[in-house]
Parts: sequence; C-alpha cells; structure tokens
Amino acid sequence: MIAVGLTGGIGSGKSTVADLFAARGVPLVDTDVIAHRITAPHGIAMAAIAAQFGPEFVAADGSMDRARMRALVFGDEAARKRLEAITHPLIRAETERETREANGPYVIVVVPLLVESGSWKTRVDRVLAVDCSVETQIARVMRRNGFTREQVLAIIARQATREARLAAADDVIVNDGATLETLAQDVQTLHERYLALSRA
Repeated sequence: MIAVGLTGGIGSGKSTVADLFAARGVPLVDTDVIAHRITAPHGIAMAAIAAQFGPEFVAADGSMDRARMRALVFGDEAARKRLEAITHPLIRAETERETREANGPYVIVVVPLLVESGSWKTRVDRVLAVDCSVETQIARVMRRNGFTREQVLAIIARQATREARLAAADDVIVNDGATLETLAQDVQTLHERYLALSRA
C-alpha cells in the first residue's frame, strides 16, 4: 500500500482536500488529530508534559493547556524544542501504527509540517502539496480564526516557504479561489492516479 503525504501551509485548504479523499473511501492518518489525542485528557504525552513544564500547563480536565503552551512556545525556541522532543516521537509512532493498520488501496497521511520536519519526505511514497498564494492564506485564516494579519504572517514565517513546498511535491492541487467542484475534480484525478500506482 502506498502512502501519500498531504501537506500545505496554514489556510491552504488541506483539510478540505483530505475530506474529499476520505469521501472516496481513502483512509486518512492526520498528524494534527494524533497531536490533539496525545495531549487530550490523560493522553500519552501528558505525564511527560507535566513533568517537563509543570502542572500549570495541565488544564483542569487533564489535557494540555493549549493557550498557555502556545503563548510560551511562540516566543521561546528552547521551550518549543522541549515540547517537540516529547510530542514528535509519539506522533511519529502513532502515525506509523495507524498507517500500518489502514485498510485501503493507499493511505493519505496529513502532515502540515512535512517539508519542515525533514524526515517525513522519506517516510511517504509521494508528496501532495495544496498550494495557494500567501494573500489567500492570510485572508482565510483571518476569517476562520479571527487572527490579525500580523499573527497570520508570524505563523506563515515559521512554516516552509511556498517555493520549498512546491519543490518537495510530486503532485500539486492549486486552491486559489477554486470551487469545491473544481477541487473535487482535482482530487478525483489524483485518486485515479494513486489507485493505478497502488496496483502497479
């Protein structure tokens, strides 16, 4: 079974594209979903997070206090690396387990930071990038999350450049003002290509 790594910058429309593949019966393994699960109440990362960062980073329900942690790691590179040292190996192990257990002709592995992480490119058979202009990203995230333009630009600055993602990609879906119908057609074309590759 081949694994396709799906990536794209914030606001590019990765989730929409992933949902369109799922609608075609393709199993999804989403690293963001896994990251939330391991830091949910009594998740497998929580004991280490409490030990490393202190009980004030654990919410009343036993989950990671996301707002507090986000505020810390956004301005503190060392803290971000400490958090990633806990979460990344767990996310990688869970992703590999879910990929092995996936039932389908191929699997879509959603990895927002696929290009940034370095090692991901070697762990999937193909990379699919969802691409759009930076201005489109900014407008979507401001509308969706209520962030300021400066906040969105700060997030984009921490991600791989558009050019780096496109250079790493085997396949690209352009999502600049595309309708859902257009996206669905693009997904269907790639779905057929991946089915053919999985049979080869």
